[in-house]
Amino acid sequence: MEQFPNRALVLGAGGVVGTAWMAGLAAGLREHGIDLAAADLIVGTSAGAIVGAVLASERDPGELAEPRQPPPSTPQPPAPDPRTLGRVFAVLGDSETTPELKRRRVGEIALEMSAEDDAEHAERMRTLIGTAQWPDRLRVVAVDARWGQRRVFDRRDAAPLADVVVASRAMPGVYPPMTIGDSRYMDGGMHSATNADLAAGAELLVTIHPLAHLFPDTDLAAELQSARPAESLLITPDERSVDAFGADLHDRAHWIPSFRAGFAQADTEAARLQRIWPTPK
Repeated sequence: MEQFPNRALVLGAGGVVGTAWMAGLAAGLREHGIDLAAADLIVGTSAGAIVGAVLASERDPGELAEPRQPPPSTPQPPAPDPRTLGRVFAVLGDSETTPELKRRRVGEIALEMSAEDDAEHAERMRTLIGTAQWPDRLRVVAVDARWGQRRVFDRRDAAPLADVVVASRAMPGVYPPMTIGDSRYMDGGMHSATNADLAAGAELLVTIHPLAHLFPDTDLAAELQSARPAESLLITPDERSVDAFGADLHDRAHWIPSFRAGFAQADTEAARLQRIWPTPK
């Protein structure tokens, strides 16, 4: 077994189904003695921020086998707005617009959304991730909705963990931007579905990319080149997992099937990881 004293785990965007799938994958890998929580650095974007918070806090990802329910007094999250989502994807699909301008325009759309009570949104997130403590090795990505700039949060920031994870997964058309300090933040996936360049300096980099079947890997290839790990391994959904996702990444009815598909895929991925990811003694 090759030894890598500096290991990074990058968890990408993926909506509700990607959250469940990554949690299932992590839980399944544990059954094979491979604990992704042993990473020295965990970078989470959107769905990856949720699973990253669970793993970095050394909680059992198997707890996400079913979606956690917030307290009865907490209002349910708003339903996705297909019209707004359509506008967002129209901007993102415009090949004539630079990435920077796309983020600014998507941010303008996001800021039009009716603001949800941030405290209620954060309370639902605390219920989901099961912790309010910032782990030292967790980095969470969001995008400033006004300026379109990437913001990387960690324990050194004054922002509560749940607020930051809410911001990281605040997909315009699904969730309104989250207010942190004097700014409002939207989904970190608006900058990159993976943000793997933030793992620069790691000798081993494992990237889990739930949306690889939907988006080309050109951005990820450039990010990996920037990070320059000695060894890199990419995990993407297999055919069974993609089928479990369904057509709507935010359909909570597909949570349990997506978790189970990730758990099952761990049988295959464990064989790839066993050479490079040390198992507990």
